[in-house]
Amino acid sequence: MKKVCVIYWSGTGNTQSMAEALAEGAKSKGASVKLLNVSDAVKEDVLEAEVIALGCPSMGSENLEESEMEPFVEELEGEDLSGKHFVLFGSYDWGDGQWMQEWEERMTNKGVKLVESGLIVQNTPEEDELEKYKTLGNKLATI
Repeated sequence: MKKVCVIYWSGTGNTQSMAEALAEGAKSKGASVKLLNVSDAVKEDVLEAEVIALGCPSMGSENLEESEMEPFVEELEGEDLSGKHFVLFGSYDWGDGQWMQEWEERMTNKGVKLVESGLIVQNTPEEDELEKYKTLGNKLATI
């Protein structure tokens, strides 16, 4: 059984709904899934998982949320993440996704394998977008 960990920060619920869709998709294919708000997560959750999904909306001038998600990501950057399968996702209201491009670069520089890239949704995800996240969750369970 594949161990999948989905960790997110959400201010309005948009990124949370994306995280829940990913988790639902992975569970439906038999994965053991941990779905955690970043405030409840520890780095061991990531280190023990085979597949990790981190979600955070764009904040301020296209940055990760600074009080919880950024410190968590910084903590992960101090670990050996080589070869781990990751998905990064989030929602945004303005800009062009620069925060996601920078986040993906940070994580690939640590040796992670991105399952997919550019997983961003403007504002509230529509039902068809959530279905895509469920399908991606299916894929995470079988990597």
